[in-house]
Amino acid sequence: MRALVQKVDYAKLECEGHYAEIKKGYVVFLGVKNDDTLKDYEFILRKIKNLRIFHDQKGKINLSLKAVKGEILLISQFTLYGDVKNNNRPSFSDGADKEKAEFYYEKMIEDLSREFPVKTGVFGAHMHVTYLNNGPFSIMIDSEVIR
Repeated sequence: MRALVQKVDYAKLECEGHYAEIKKGYVVFLGVKNDDTLKDYEFILRKIKNLRIFHDQKGKINLSLKAVKGEILLISQFTLYGDVKNNNRPSFSDGADKEKAEFYYEKMIEDLSREFPVKTGVFGAHMHVTYLNNGPFSIMIDSEVIR
């Protein structure tokens, strides 16, 4: 499982009559791999919840999302498993099937919502996302490290 976490000053998402907007927080692009398990999910969830990538009063990157009262815009992103090793056109064969990916996406929404304001995209839809990356600051979290 992969989560690309981007620290933002604001973000908005539009698609198919759906609109979501956050202020300071994270845009999280979530990709699910075909062999991901609950262990992968729990690792990614824990890392998103506990990241400390906001600046404290001394300018040190030390504060969590909770400490800054931030929000999350969570977006399903199968293209995080796009593979271009052998071609210029990406292969997505490592990505999970729709049912598995949607299950973990919905579970992530539910679990993160217990602690943070969470807005979402529309699973499987074409979306337009606009955001102001603060830093720029982007962190790729990959559960492969626990295998």
